[in-house]
Amino acid sequence: MATKNNLRATKKQVQELLTGMTLEEKIAQLQAYWVYDLQSGGVLDPEKVKSKLSLGIGQITRNAGANGLPPVEAARSANILQRFLKEHTRLGIPAIIHEECCAGVMAPGASVFPQMIGLASTFQPELAGQMTAAIAKQMRAIGAQQGLAPVLDVARDPRWGRVEETFGEDPTLVSQFGTAYIQGLQGKDLANGVMATGKHFVAHSLSQGGLNCGPVHLGPHDLWDVYLAPFQAAIRDAGLASMMNAYPELDGEVVAASRRILTTLLRETLGFDGLVVSDYEAVIMIHNYHWAAESKKEAAMKALTAGIDVELPSVTCYGEDLLTAVKSGELSLEIIDQSVSRHLQKKFELGLFDDPFVNEDEVLAVYETAENRALAYQIACKSMVLLKNDGLLPLSKSIRRLAVIGPNADSCRSHLGDYSYTALSELMAVDPPPESVFAAPDKNRLPDIHIPTVLEGIRQAVPAATIRYARGCDILSDDESGFAEAVAAARESDAIILVLGNVSGLAPGCTTGEFRDTTDLRLPGVQEKLALQVLSTGKPAALVLVSGRPVDISALVDKTPAVLLAWVPGEEGGKAAASILFGDVNPGGKLPISIPRSAGQVPVFYNYKPSGMRSNIYGNYVNEPVTPLYPFGHGLSYTSFSYSNLTIDPASVSAGGTVDIRLTVENSGKLSGDEVVQLYIRDEYASLPRPVKELKGFVRVSLQPGEARMLTFHLPVNQLAYYDEDLQLMVEPGKFRVMVGGSSEDIRLQGEFTVTGAAKAAVRDRVFVCPVEVQ
Repeated sequence: MATKNNLRATKKQVQELLTGMTLEEKIAQLQAYWVYDLQSGGVLDPEKVKSKLSLGIGQITRNAGANGLPPVEAARSANILQRFLKEHTRLGIPAIIHEECCAGVMAPGASVFPQMIGLASTFQPELAGQMTAAIAKQMRAIGAQQGLAPVLDVARDPRWGRVEETFGEDPTLVSQFGTAYIQGLQGKDLANGVMATGKHFVAHSLSQGGLNCGPVHLGPHDLWDVYLAPFQAAIRDAGLASMMNAYPELDGEVVAASRRILTTLLRETLGFDGLVVSDYEAVIMIHNYHWAAESKKEAAMKALTAGIDVELPSVTCYGEDLLTAVKSGELSLEIIDQSVSRHLQKKFELGLFDDPFVNEDEVLAVYETAENRALAYQIACKSMVLLKNDGLLPLSKSIRRLAVIGPNADSCRSHLGDYSYTALSELMAVDPPPESVFAAPDKNRLPDIHIPTVLEGIRQAVPAATIRYARGCDILSDDESGFAEAVAAARESDAIILVLGNVSGLAPGCTTGEFRDTTDLRLPGVQEKLALQVLSTGKPAALVLVSGRPVDISALVDKTPAVLLAWVPGEEGGKAAASILFGDVNPGGKLPISIPRSAGQVPVFYNYKPSGMRSNIYGNYVNEPVTPLYPFGHGLSYTSFSYSNLTIDPASVSAGGTVDIRLTVENSGKLSGDEVVQLYIRDEYASLPRPVKELKGFVRVSLQPGEARMLTFHLPVNQLAYYDEDLQLMVEPGKFRVMVGGSSEDIRLQGEFTVTGAAKAAVRDRVFVCPVEVQ
């Protein structure tokens, strides 16, 4: 990362540049344009480029993703834009080109890795870093320097469509995956990496009714203990370069207009010193969505004063309205200069002033590589969670007759998340921007990569088997005309693989993803009815769920011998699912989010308070248990694991110390496999109610049959700190329960230790990682 001397030198360069800028040139640095704002008929228009960029520009939005261009042509487009800015504007200030990159660059031809909720299911944060290092190479190759990811929201409401973009319900897990994601994307320095953008600051995921952008009702203790944690880790431990505001109002205050949240909290309290960009349209939404500003000008002044440095995706409020506000004295020039300086600072750090161009001849060297395919396959395999198995799986490769049934069985579309290029194309087709490629799409201009389906993967895994495929129904339709064919296929087969679920995206036909919230977590359409009819044949069946959100399968689970959750598995998901179904890969993924029995339980999460997750006196609901259908951390294997020899040393320790929690885990089965060993801690009694258990450490270990490894969790006592009644971070003395196991409910070993010392020991910084030693 940049040294202090480099930062001082850069700040001097920024100040020198700022001194020579006109007010109009400064305001241009706070703006952005969609690439199609600069096009006619889907092609860059020199006159529009000259007209809109003559004063310079802060950012270009989705040069590749909104252009429909293959990688080499996208790189060429980026070079054209940067050349104009460098050679035909007075100051020659390059633009930052940003793209979406949740699970891969949201652009044609880019690698598509498993969606974030699946990535989190690996319980291997280092895979996030490997994935984003590959993404960064593809972004840099096409001239992009900023990625609008990762999502650092803690997700506890699966009704919210964007759950799939998150790392789940636990702040420790989200913090570690978020940090690894950022480090992989940004690299050792921004001059060779891509600027990551943490989002959405803060608490976007806890919206009223699970509705996207709805108001958030959240108290200060949950805010600090849970929802701020991943952002704190990203800022301090990963050096996050950019932040994006949350859309909603938080406790009655619109985040995009709140200086208390975006400056006092984010910058002054948490120490963030990077660039704050608006979520798309968030500035104008202060006016036309929240009704908290009477005009665009008032919205612009509120957002800029709050701390939003750049308006994305295209200039709406940060234009003439800001210019008028400064000239009339309503807005100080110092506020403009502050945001311009932050933007210029990042442009220097990204190396744009040295060389904003890319080598068009080298672009394809990082696209569609065997290495990226192998990584996508590895993550997909490790992400899948075996929820249930009564001995059916793995299926024998000598099986003679197999029925593969369901709308997601032969669908590569279901492997793509809401922030895939395909999902963007679908959304743009609903109301295409007039001069964009989406207004008159040329399919030859929209290349895509090959994505094998689950059916293809199965056919490759068992080429000698007779496979009968029946779609049965569509994802969302009420049409049952395909049921008869599906039932006939099931009856004539020795086993059934049902591939059901959701389709992630942004357009109306999708059932999960941004804008696609729900009140019903069951399978959409008539899929549940299809499954029940197929299962009524009595043939052994495995259910494969391809879905971005947890699915309520309570009506099916007792009738289904095996259930595999594939999430949204990316380009190699079909091959990975088949590898697990037929035993080439032993599943080892674990749930990063609880699966409710029904939407009526929501929110349901494992780290609840002592009075939570139960009704007073009787405990359960009248109609069903309060427990989830499958708990956080759950995931089965084709082998078994035993835990033993727990030791805790020392038995008493003070704040600032370390407790060594040692145990042995052994593969007690007949197949090699992975186990995610999870360490949970409970503060038995505290001055404020504490969760019944909290994940503090985890490690995924691979073991051969009969192999045993000794694990030592070096638990920092300061990781037990929480915010007291004065919102001061501190560790209290007392007894702490140690729980180690294979899930939040599958606790195999228990013990305790005592924290001694003063009534409250102040802790300066939060600790997010418990180091684990494997011997």
